[in-house]
Amino acid sequence: MTSDRDMAGECESRESTTPNGGPLVWCVLAAALFGASTPASKPLLDNASPVLLSGLLYLGAAIAVAPWALRNLRIIRMVPRRSLARLAGAVVFGGIVGPILLLTGLNMASAASVALWLNLETVATALLARFFFREHLGTRTWIAVCLIVAASVGLSGASFGAIVPGLLVALACLSWGLDNNLTAVIDQFSPAQITFVKGLGAGVVNTGIGLFATTESLEASTVGAALGIGALAYGASILLYVAGAQQLGATRSQLIFSTAPVWGIVLAWSALGEPVEAMQLVAAGLMAFAIWLWQSEQHSHMHSHLEMAHTHWHRHDDGHHDHSHAGSEPTTSWHSHEHHHAATEHRHDHRPDLHHRHEHSD
Repeated sequence: MTSDRDMAGECESRESTTPNGGPLVWCVLAAALFGASTPASKPLLDNASPVLLSGLLYLGAAIAVAPWALRNLRIIRMVPRRSLARLAGAVVFGGIVGPILLLTGLNMASAASVALWLNLETVATALLARFFFREHLGTRTWIAVCLIVAASVGLSGASFGAIVPGLLVALACLSWGLDNNLTAVIDQFSPAQITFVKGLGAGVVNTGIGLFATTESLEASTVGAALGIGALAYGASILLYVAGAQQLGATRSQLIFSTAPVWGIVLAWSALGEPVEAMQLVAAGLMAFAIWLWQSEQHSHMHSHLEMAHTHWHRHDDGHHDHSHAGSEPTTSWHSHEHHHAATEHRHDHRPDLHHRHEHSD
């Protein structure tokens, strides 16, 4: 087996674009960028179908991260089938199915309401994480899930006309919930590579379908705007979210990401001139309390780690990464390379990141 020092020595060449701030900041930035995409994309639906717009947004994402994703492609040579299957599932559900459902619902409802409905993604992510991906959810987490469901149901039930778009957005959130859980356990690709594959796959498929189905000409300004929004609100957002999810787990990274509607609502009110509705304010308050309740939960117990080797962003002050580097020993800086973990058993506060995907009774 390759030694820790040999693998660690590849650090500088494997990932040269390490984000600053840490997982919490990455997820907050991802939420802000994606939250702005809902009101920013709505005017483009006047000139492009939901499917076509979805494809252009993801092509923009792929273009934005291509310079980093296409470096050091040798990482793909030994990727196991399980990781390839997870990545394929993330592309299909997160990049193709989810965006089409979302933009179809957005075409039938206000941007502010759709922005709040998107918090159903948090619920879907949590349920799938607990029952299918072995992620711990405590009492406070379940209470927070119920609060988010209540707020979302209140919004979608405000009028009969909101039921259909609400259902479409809910199905989109279910697709993204599966995508989030698959992405959180992929550790053989860099976040830039995951974002590039998702953007390229979804972009080519959805753009092709959209162009085939439309009979109207597409304006260059619409294409340029969609690619620009996609580069920031999808490309940079997905990259930051993937990096955070690998550190925090699918559920906790998603709870931070669920602040996205706040950014979307503010933009919808200010830029699009949409009215401020009382139910939106009540729902936003419930969701804010749910996020605080969720984040305040602590989790610690004795657990074991099997020997393993993988690739992800990490630093050397978390109790799990103590390998050496040629020339220097990074302690607090985030970096990514393939590294090896010996088997160990210990107790500490932890979250369901790449190192803590275990079952327990407490």
